[in-house]
Amino acid sequence: MTSDEAISLAKQTAQQEGWAWDEPARASKHRRFGVVGAAYWEVVSNANVIGRNVRIRIDDATGEVLQKNFLPR
Repeated sequence: MTSDEAISLAKQTAQQEGWAWDEPARASKHRRFGVVGAAYWEVVSNANVIGRNVRIRIDDATGEVLQKNFLPR
């Protein structure tokens, strides 16, 4: 999965939840501790400010949404 694909999937997930999506979005790839070869993407919308952020974690191999939050403040 690329960072652009992760951002696109996160944006779709936010829209399905009815959450506001503000640009810019940032995607960071992280390795899972203790699991060889496993990684996930963490995508944050409205990345330059605190508040109105969507934060979504996506499994790199499967594209499964692992966690999703909207941070209104």
